[in-house]
Amino acid sequence: MPRSKKGKRGSNKCSLRHEVLQLQLSAKGPLSLKGGRNGVKGESGASDDELASDVLSHYSSASESASVVDEATGGGGEPVDEQTAQEETEDKLKQCIDNLMDKGAKTRLAALSSLGGAFSSKLLYDFLIERRLTVSDCLERSLRKGGGEEQAAAATVCAQLCVQLGGGDEGEEGFKILRPVLSAIMIDGCASVAARQSCARALGMCCYVSAAEDGEDLVKSMSHLESVFTMSYPNREGTLPTPNAGAPGLHSAALHAWALLVTLCPASRLTVLLDLHLPKLQACLESSDVNYRIAVGMTIALLVELGRDIDREFEFEDSDTLCECLKGLATDGNKHRAKNDRRKQRTIFREVLHYIENEDFSEENIRFGVEGIYIDSWMRRRVYDAFKEVLESGVRHHLQFNPLLRDIFGLGPPQILDSSVKSSKISRFEKHLFNSAAFKARTKLRNKVRDKRADVM
Repeated sequence: MPRSKKGKRGSNKCSLRHEVLQLQLSAKGPLSLKGGRNGVKGESGASDDELASDVLSHYSSASESASVVDEATGGGGEPVDEQTAQEETEDKLKQCIDNLMDKGAKTRLAALSSLGGAFSSKLLYDFLIERRLTVSDCLERSLRKGGGEEQAAAATVCAQLCVQLGGGDEGEEGFKILRPVLSAIMIDGCASVAARQSCARALGMCCYVSAAEDGEDLVKSMSHLESVFTMSYPNREGTLPTPNAGAPGLHSAALHAWALLVTLCPASRLTVLLDLHLPKLQACLESSDVNYRIAVGMTIALLVELGRDIDREFEFEDSDTLCECLKGLATDGNKHRAKNDRRKQRTIFREVLHYIENEDFSEENIRFGVEGIYIDSWMRRRVYDAFKEVLESGVRHHLQFNPLLRDIFGLGPPQILDSSVKSSKISRFEKHLFNSAAFKARTKLRNKVRDKRADVM
């Protein structure tokens, strides 16, 4: 994968920014791995249905091979060469960027949909590095002046753009442009709920990728997210507020984004957050919305995990009451809830309960190509789920080839394997040993980063 123009993306700054992911290795021993979990007509020469279809066809997420090049067919039925296909694809992407400035809302929305599909399923750093300011300006315009649907789509593309640009100066530059408008829409009670949800997810992801070392941006972003989901907290009488239509989904998005950023906080800040939020979140387990209850339960497990990493003797002061509540949710059989909701809730809360009581975690292996990552901590699950929300089906392609994700998950440089190498894969046990050693080394660096960040916050 070409990365000659990457420059500072491979610098210590990008690497240090994500060392916090390797948080818990020393507690579990050498084999414990910290690894996880539409076109509309436009006004160009061709219809936007065709434009969206063409772009998405060139950026299909179905293939996970080391060289993903869609075949273009000439008039005689012969496939054109790779360079010609690349040029044709870039021309279509350029047209999509031009369409972001079109006067027609449908044309802009189709362009956003096409770009989102391309950004999620292909690496475009070399193409975007020269156009990042233009794309950022167009996205900012859509966020400020577009309708709710356009704002939601633009926010998603903002997050994908940050993932494409990575954790270097280019990504941080884009986040500085987009953070104010993302925050403004998210906290605007008059904006559409879908737009606010999308902006919450984008704010969390962009901050995580681009500004983890900037204590001021991190604190501001977390504060804005808190102002949204704390609206679900109980009042002074201990009563949960009655949620408005769409509010639980918004609160869930903001809480998940906030939890992602919590993983970047220094120990001194974490201690304050644990004392402030754990009791209130426990009360929110009584929420009437199943998805928000699940978001709350997973966040509680993450906070307890972080607390135990700071202090092995950490215990939530009202842990007995918390465990009783979790047991009730893990065995909930109320018929007035949908069957799928009950099943989903029971599965998640059994995992949360087992972790709170015994520090047990159900390990999950995410495979991509000949590699894989292990999701065996709540931190890893939150980070993986956040990227999956943004990249959707393209997350495995990015895990395989995107240096940003590979750095975050401790995978090393992208692997380009021929057939002979693929046929002689190392054993799973050998992978455990290799990755465990790598994670331990990165954990030491993460501790140094937290010490430095504590001086800023």
